[in-house]
Amino acid sequence: MEQEFLTAEEISELIKERRFSELKVYLNETNPADIAELLNELQREQYLILYRLLPKELAAEVFVDLDTDLQESLIGAFSDVELKQMLDELYLDDTVDIIEEMPATVVRRILANSTPHSRKVINTLLKYPEDSAGSLMTPEYIGLKKDWTVEQAFELIRKVAIDKETIYTCYVTDQKRVLIGLVTAKMLLLADRDQLIGDIMEENVIAVSTTEDQEVVAQMIEKYDFLALPVVDAENRLVGIITVDDVIDVMQEEIEEDIAKMNAIAVSEKPYLKTTVFELWKNRIPWLLLLMVSATFTGMIISGFEDALAVQAALTAFIPMLMGTGGNSGSQSSVTIIRALSQGEIEFKDIFRVVWKEIRVAVLCGISLAIGTFVKIILIDNLLLQSAISLPVAAVVCVTLCVTVFCAKFIGCTLPMLAEKVGLDPAVMASPFITTIVDAVSLVVYFQVAGAMFGW
Repeated sequence: MEQEFLTAEEISELIKERRFSELKVYLNETNPADIAELLNELQREQYLILYRLLPKELAAEVFVDLDTDLQESLIGAFSDVELKQMLDELYLDDTVDIIEEMPATVVRRILANSTPHSRKVINTLLKYPEDSAGSLMTPEYIGLKKDWTVEQAFELIRKVAIDKETIYTCYVTDQKRVLIGLVTAKMLLLADRDQLIGDIMEENVIAVSTTEDQEVVAQMIEKYDFLALPVVDAENRLVGIITVDDVIDVMQEEIEEDIAKMNAIAVSEKPYLKTTVFELWKNRIPWLLLLMVSATFTGMIISGFEDALAVQAALTAFIPMLMGTGGNSGSQSSVTIIRALSQGEIEFKDIFRVVWKEIRVAVLCGISLAIGTFVKIILIDNLLLQSAISLPVAAVVCVTLCVTVFCAKFIGCTLPMLAEKVGLDPAVMASPFITTIVDAVSLVVYFQVAGAMFGW
């Protein structure tokens, strides 16, 4: 039978009526992610009461899904005993993620209430570079030896499974913790109990180093359909694993970051409704100022041809269309290339193949747009609107369109690849950055073509 979800208002009413037994039953049957979403909608006094009704294991799962502000508020309300109980239930990689978002005073309290072993592991994980596999991994995996029997493996799994991130994939190491193989739960279940792990393990294990970029890790898990990926140090010793749920979070963060950069906005860590007006202003104004200053170049170009425009005033009407088409053409190419780079479909060594392909696309698009524009000028502007656009002006516009689209496609495909080559995020080279460059290029092309046509 499908569970009926209660709204925040209904939960608030149950809390006011002190019907805590009903709430406990409801919470025990509700997914942790749904409980976290519910807590985020309640007032402080209410979510404190509701959170304390949760069993320890469920409370830890819910805590991981909460917003950072709510996590900090709960930690502030916890006694040391409550905080220690919660930390004991968390996986260490989740604890590290929480610590990275907390102020120093909260971090000190978390570490003070962690066990000595947990503190040592947490400090080790925190030393890895941000956005690396080491910072993303968890050391809570199942490790087996090749001379163990399947029965011994099952005994270990039954003993430690509750504290491990995943038990489906188990990793086989030698005496020095060097990764030599893996076995899955399916392999263990299908094997005889007295078979040796070394006889059934898969030896060709794909792993990543602790310094590998987290985006590469996400691509590997997606490519190979792994539930977990082992992480090894420079000596190929197994130090942790990265599970698919962590990778989904990484992919979500990368998408949000790329969207922000492609729209000239600084990345925000908070949900929109919890971001203050001042923070939104701070995230947006640097790019707006930069783009505004860069847009003055287009104004300077137009000012330099004021006299010529006065003679051929009809040219002025087509400036917005040419700039817009050029910007759109460049954005199409840049977004396509940025996506291909992020998916690992192309590398910098492919730049000549990419340019050749985009050139051919530019020729086809430019000719199509030029024909469409010429027909529009003759049928709509001249016949319907009676604008009296001369054929030389129409020719200038159409030729400029072809050249502008060509330049825009070239700029749009090369800049992201060059950015990645020098270590920048290719997403920065998307609209509106490319649009600003292409605007200036389209104006220069327009006035050069017009100058050649009219003898300026």
